[in-house]
Amino acid sequence: MNTKLGAHQSIAGGYAEALKRVAKIGGNCLQVFSSSPRGWNLAKIDNKQTTQFVNLKSVLRIDPVYFHASYLVNLADEGRIGHLSKTSLIAEMTIAPLLKIKGSIVHLGSYKGNQTDFKYKRLITNIKEVLAKTPTDSLFIIENAGNKKIGQTLEEIAQIIKDVDDERVRLCLDTCHLFSNGYRFDNNKELELFLDKLYKLDEFDRLECWHANDSRDEFDSGHDRHANIGQGKMDVAEFKVLLNHPKTKNYPYIIETPGFKDEGPDKKNLDILKSFVKI
Repeated sequence: MNTKLGAHQSIAGGYAEALKRVAKIGGNCLQVFSSSPRGWNLAKIDNKQTTQFVNLKSVLRIDPVYFHASYLVNLADEGRIGHLSKTSLIAEMTIAPLLKIKGSIVHLGSYKGNQTDFKYKRLITNIKEVLAKTPTDSLFIIENAGNKKIGQTLEEIAQIIKDVDDERVRLCLDTCHLFSNGYRFDNNKELELFLDKLYKLDEFDRLECWHANDSRDEFDSGHDRHANIGQGKMDVAEFKVLLNHPKTKNYPYIIETPGFKDEGPDKKNLDILKSFVKI
């Protein structure tokens, strides 16, 4: 199967262990935290760990791999949190190329306003600083938000991308987050309409990867709670459409599901997605 299907996995025991975990559940791409997602420990790696990870990644054919930035990141903050957010991302995006990791998938933080707002200006300045202080082959990947209260609609993300004006800024779309914000595509026509919107917003060419998650909440709820594939409120037809449409089937799809035994992204979720792929 050429389809890229993977999962978020723990780095407990070392970065290389995450590669083994995703391979064990049948994944061929991967997402990891660089350190604790609920703390400000900076990402760091030694030569031995780097060599182990890069070699095993090649042997197991796990590609691509992404970091997911800390949940604490808020690049619209002008104080301590904003400073720590930049420091954390700079450390993470600096080691990414050493590990053959494409870059960091980032929730920008709690922000909703307009272009003249001071926090918006701070957000743009902070993103530009992160990009200026990190390797040019390390991507900054914005993930669409699921919670309507914090902003970052597709229109707002498009404006952020325009104002930052850097080719390294990319987009990760989460199916659960889209569903909770009023987007669904249970058939090809609905998906085409959605993709047309991305084209008009100049976002389609920025699309890097997808998070494939079902939703525990109703359509257009504005909430962000993931469910296992087929156990949530989304129609499984949505995943079938995405995984087989010629314009979307070649992207990496990474699950962040709770798992059927509540132990995190698992083989059963990946197997369900694999069963949707038409040969």
